Amino acid sequence: MKGKAGSEKLWGGRFSSDLDGAMLSFSESTEADSEMIAEDIWGSEAHALMLHECGIIAHEDLREILRWLETAREKFEAGELELRRELEDVHMNVESFLREGAGPEAGGRLHTARSRNDQVVTDFRMRLRRYLLDIRSGLAELRGALLELALKHAEDTMPGFTHTQHAQPITVGFWLAAHAAGLARDEQRLAGAYLRTNQCPLGAAALAGTSFPTDRELTARLLGFDGIVFNALDAVQSRDFAIESLAALSALMTNLSRMAEESVVFSSPAFGMLEVDDAFATGSSIMPQKKNPCAGELARARTAAVHGRLMELLTLLKALPSGYNRDYQNDKPPAWEACGHVVATLEVMTGMCRTMTLKTDRMAELAGAEFASATELANYLVRERNVPFRDCHELVGSLVGALVEEGATLDDHERVAQIMTERGQEISADQVAEIVEPSAVVRAQKSLGSTNPEQVLACVAQLRCDLSAEVEEIEADAQHLQDARDETARRVREVLDGN
Repeated sequence: MKGKAGSEKLWGGRFSSDLDGAMLSFSESTEADSEMIAEDIWGSEAHALMLHECGIIAHEDLREILRWLETAREKFEAGELELRRELEDVHMNVESFLREGAGPEAGGRLHTARSRNDQVVTDFRMRLRRYLLDIRSGLAELRGALLELALKHAEDTMPGFTHTQHAQPITVGFWLAAHAAGLARDEQRLAGAYLRTNQCPLGAAALAGTSFPTDRELTARLLGFDGIVFNALDAVQSRDFAIESLAALSALMTNLSRMAEESVVFSSPAFGMLEVDDAFATGSSIMPQKKNPCAGELARARTAAVHGRLMELLTLLKALPSGYNRDYQNDKPPAWEACGHVVATLEVMTGMCRTMTLKTDRMAELAGAEFASATELANYLVRERNVPFRDCHELVGSLVGALVEEGATLDDHERVAQIMTERGQEISADQVAEIVEPSAVVRAQKSLGSTNPEQVLACVAQLRCDLSAEVEEIEADAQHLQDARDETARRVREVLDGN
């Protein structure tokens, strides 16, 4: 319908002309909004069902609205729904399609008691929650892969590092379980973000609610939300759910980037502790011998992109006044881009972990290098000879200094025993060998959560138990959404079938 003053827009009644071409290009968001077509149609169907149940629209109008919304859905799923840029966004495209099919009389009733303000943020929450579920599922896959490897390598030794220097011998399972433990907290953050994202703003209208007798709780149930955003003004203006989600994704990507960094460093010839499978590596255009661990390198780069999208969203929202502002149009592209990066990174990192070769012989060779067992030698003197730790620290430090000057190591057991004896702590070469051997060092650790293989197995068992419970929760969340979608579809079908 053309506004009396000359605008073709659905909102154009008081305008004398349509948007300038440059302004249209500047303001339209059809491509970004296309992520939410399925959600927009679902939301519109639920809204229409609610309007009828509350006696706001007639059954005949409801049937026409639902018939053409279903047609729009079918065309979308077949890739045939044309999005017209001049209609500004997906929401106006769907409504325009409806009005053209059902006619302005029936089609024009759908937007009763609804504004684009609450419609847009509802679609945003619905699409984001689906991304969060996909990401949580992908994260569970990666955690499972890490824990499977940790269980397999609970006793294999490797060097542990601080400051990128050899520190103490640890087990391979301990190293892998540490990454899995960090990712478990990422799941907790994502689960919290999902909970606060899955609250329904629909029914808030423009900002103040509506004078129609609507049932917001009904639309929330039909759309699979866990509750409603109660205050109408808060419902249309709040985007903290998106900030929280991107913050959780940024933390996750930071953990993934640290894993990726180790895949790059540990696969280098200088370390030689792992090899990335050919399916996750690339070659050089000029050096035929090269095998580059590009999966890890690209994961680090994607992390920067996700961090940037969080900062973009924070900056976008930091000074907006109450109510809806057109700035919100730009809140979705950073969210979609960040989610896309995380989904892709999880898939690649999981594949890389499942196919990489851990070179345990090389790891064991390096486990005791660079005097990594020195701390345990000091602990032995404290434990067995009741020498104050600071005295032991000084003694073993001077031992290491002497060995460095001679070009010797802790593996030179006879020389170690000789120097220790000269400095007042008589010890045999056999005792030295027993103390500093890396597998003995890791077994000597007694504290809860240590690198001792028994503690590693206990840690892995707990992490696997937690993972199993969290997978069940993710599946329950997904099933809850599917049940709501099925219930909406059932009600739509009843209306269209004349029941």
